[in-house]
Amino acid sequence: MAVTAYVYGQLNKSLMSGLINFTSDTIKAMLLSAYTVGTTLDSAQFLNTVTAAGTEATGSGYTAGGATLASKTVTYTAANSWTTQRANSTAYTVGDVVRPATGNGLVYRCVVAGTTGGSIPTYTTVVGDDFTDGGVTWVAEGSGVLVVDAADPSWTTINPGTLAGSHVVFYKDTGTPATSPVIVLWDLGGTQTASNGGTFTATLDSTEGLLTMFTS
Repeated sequence: MAVTAYVYGQLNKSLMSGLINFTSDTIKAMLLSAYTVGTTLDSAQFLNTVTAAGTEATGSGYTAGGATLASKTVTYTAANSWTTQRANSTAYTVGDVVRPATGNGLVYRCVVAGTTGGSIPTYTTVVGDDFTDGGVTWVAEGSGVLVVDAADPSWTTINPGTLAGSHVVFYKDTGTPATSPVIVLWDLGGTQTASNGGTFTATLDSTEGLLTMFTS
């Protein structure tokens, strides 16, 4: 599935207010069968705003409220130690994070997908500035990367049975939607299904996890 991830605009407010401790709180992935996103990416701080605009999945093997994330980690990596190095003539997608093969103290995030040029580009060293590299546009993000990660949440269907969903909302579960802060939204690019004993899995990126944040 082609996943597009969006960070809810109110996330930093929740973090700075002490409403989320990712490693110790109950963090869940809720599957939605429909969601009219509208302005909720900016306006939603809590789950009740999201569920008012969407419909939670109810199919085979799914439990209301979603799946609880396991094996949660928060890891900081300095830019020059970031594993993924930019490579010549290589395809990148929006959100990919790289560093130069010869570290310059910064990491760069892909903001326009494409294939890099056949030679090393001239990197900007001004945080927030972007530059083109063949068909890719990179933006300088900062001197380090904070990766929020967990095991992939999944739901196993019953045979016979079907589970369908179009979006996944990651949130902290307080037991009350009006006080449960939302974190990230995944648009699955249309309705996806699993059936007859199959597993519906939301696969987190192997390098960038659920969420990446940068220090400048």
